Amino acid sequence: MEFLSPAGWDDALAVKAGRPDAVPLAGGTDVMVELNFRKRRPDALLDLTRVGSLREWSEADGMLRIGAGVPYARIMAELGDRLPGLARAARTVGSPQIRNRGTLGGNLGSASPAGDGHPPLLAADALVEAASVRGVRTIPIGEFFLSPGRSALAPDELISAVLVPPAPGPQQFAKIGARNAMVIAVASFALELRPESQAVGTGIGSAGPTPLRAAEAEAFAAAELPWGSRAELTPGLTARFGELVAAAASPIDDVRGTAAYRRHALNVLARRTLTWAWSELCG
Repeated sequence: MEFLSPAGWDDALAVKAGRPDAVPLAGGTDVMVELNFRKRRPDALLDLTRVGSLREWSEADGMLRIGAGVPYARIMAELGDRLPGLARAARTVGSPQIRNRGTLGGNLGSASPAGDGHPPLLAADALVEAASVRGVRTIPIGEFFLSPGRSALAPDELISAVLVPPAPGPQQFAKIGARNAMVIAVASFALELRPESQAVGTGIGSAGPTPLRAAEAEAFAAAELPWGSRAELTPGLTARFGELVAAAASPIDDVRGTAAYRRHALNVLARRTLTWAWSELCG
């Protein structure tokens, strides 16, 4: 196995162009596990840890640009007030050691349906910034995931950053698993309320071949939530929202849970997060 370690971003793109088979390595929290368990044996690893620009974030033109190498621990510490949903998801990722090493870009690059960072990005209508020697493009997060482990990245592209608008209102994230953290989600759900535009964003994890949006649930909540009066939510409204979220999923039976259990869990998580977010908005 060849180990490639470019010192800068331009060098990394050049290496990727010449070796599109090279597997990017950032925090290594996914790649190294696969190597250790011999689930993957690539011909080359592309080490990105020396590319300092990937570990930076900035805010401009109404968007937060989070470098692909920013670890979960910094998202929690530095962006929790601007992206509370993503910060909540980051807190459920592994142990403190994993959160110090694991990166949002690596989470996206693995394209796992169970990635904890994916539902909040879907709920927030994020963009994935992909770069190659040919240039830079942005991919809407809803078009980024193609199938389990497969994304819309071209063979010569690397993820440079994620572009996310600061939270326009309350954001929530919840997942269910054998434990609260250090566990792969059986199901997860993210929610964003946008009071000014009276819109709702959602993200479903670990309940389909890719992370999913619940479009019908979003439309229902946007139309039925009492935005003007900020009245208490009725049981019927939250129940219907939960049903629509569960119906949007495409789960399977596996060792972590059955499809029926995942749908039930999503129904519960959706009702809870909507109630929490609405209480925060009205509080």
